[in-house]
Amino acid sequence: MTDVTRSTNEDTPQGLGLAMSAYFLWGFLPLYMKALAHMPAVEVVAHRVIWSVPVAGVILIATGRTRALREAIANPRMLLLAVLTAGLISLNWGIYVWAIAHEQTLEAALGYYINPLFSIFLGTVLLGERMNRAQMLAVALAFLAVLILTLDAGRVPLVAVGLMLTWGFYALCKKSLPIGPNQGFMLEVLILLIPALAAVAWLTARGQSHFLLTGLDTALLLGCGVVTAVPLMLYANGAKLLRLSTIAILQYIAPTMIFLVAVFVFDEPFEGAKRIAFPLIWLALVIYTTSMLRGMRRRR
Repeated sequence: MTDVTRSTNEDTPQGLGLAMSAYFLWGFLPLYMKALAHMPAVEVVAHRVIWSVPVAGVILIATGRTRALREAIANPRMLLLAVLTAGLISLNWGIYVWAIAHEQTLEAALGYYINPLFSIFLGTVLLGERMNRAQMLAVALAFLAVLILTLDAGRVPLVAVGLMLTWGFYALCKKSLPIGPNQGFMLEVLILLIPALAAVAWLTARGQSHFLLTGLDTALLLGCGVVTAVPLMLYANGAKLLRLSTIAILQYIAPTMIFLVAVFVFDEPFEGAKRIAFPLIWLALVIYTTSMLRGMRRRR
C-alpha cells in the first residue's frame, strides 16, 4: 500500500479501488465484530489497537515513511492533536463494538448515515461555512429523523448520536493533522498502545481476558489489527486520489451494507419509527448529494 501525500481533484482508478475496498470492508465488519460479541467492548478495542501497531508498522517500513512519523512525535503541537484524534477514534470503536454486541447495528448504520450531514453542520458552526437551502433542508430532515426515534423510544438514540459525534469531530480534527494518512494512523495507535496494554493486563488479572483462552478467540483478537488498520489506511490513501463528489457518493456504501446486515443477517427489527426515520435520512442524503454535485458542476 502506497502512502499518498498529495491530493487530486480528479478520479483515478487507484483511488477508486482503494476507497471502494475500504467501504466494502467496513460494510462487512459487523460480521466480524459479532463473532467477538461475547467479549467486553474494552477488550476488543484494546486488541484492535495492539495488533494494529505491527500492521501499520510493516506498511510504514515498506513504504519508507518512518522519518515523518519520528518528526511528528518530536512536534508537541502535532502530538497533542494526535492525542485528541486517538481519543475520538477509540471512543468511536468502543461505541461501535458495543452496538454490534447488543443488537444495535441499525442504530450504528443510522449514525454513519447522518455523519456527512453533521459534518456540514460542523463546518457552519465552527468554520464559518454557509449552508445553501438544500443543505439546510437535508440537515433539518436528519434532525427530524433523530427526533422521531427519540420520541418513539423515549430516549435519544445514543449509539447513532455517539458514532456521529465521535467520527464527525475525528474527521474535523484529522484535517488539521499535517501528516500523511499512514503515519497519522500509526501515531494514533502508538498513543493508544499503553492504555490498551493496561486494559488487557487488568482483564487478565481479573480472569476476564479471552486472549489465549481458546484458539478461536485468540485468532479473532489477533485479526483485529488487520480488520482495523487495513480499511482505515485504504480509505485515507484512496480519498486523496478522488474528487470530493466521488467520496460523497461512495461513503454511503458502508452504512448501507451495515443496514442490510442488521436487517437480513442479524434479524434486527425494522419497524415502527425506524420505518419513518430511515427514509427521512435517505431523502436527506439524496438532497445533500444532488445539491453538492450541482454546485461542483457550476464551479467547473
